[in-house]
Amino acid sequence: MKITVLKSKIHCVKVTGANLNYIGSITIDKDLMDAANIIEGEKILVVNNNNGQRLETYVIPGTRKSGEIILNGASARRVAVGDTLILITFANMSVKKAKVYKPSLVFPNDKNLLT
Repeated sequence: MKITVLKSKIHCVKVTGANLNYIGSITIDKDLMDAANIIEGEKILVVNNNNGQRLETYVIPGTRKSGEIILNGASARRVAVGDTLILITFANMSVKKAKVYKPSLVFPNDKNLLT
């Protein structure tokens, strides 16, 4: 049997942009992606702390050390610049592996940068 568990979380980042005229996805500073063990194209759950909305999309890498968190396409309608988000990925694994697995948890500063 396999279960779905938390793989990684980037906690309390601020939206830096919302680009409605883009094909979709979320752009995340590549430094944050690396710290959270998130890869390009990975499915991600976006939780908006300001309005309670949740959405799923996929990740594209942003410029390193930029702090950028940009919602693209239709997702841009669900956020405002400055909103606080929690970004979450999950993984499927056996119960045995899940019991010892340690997720990557990232807590950037107020400029969405690693300290």
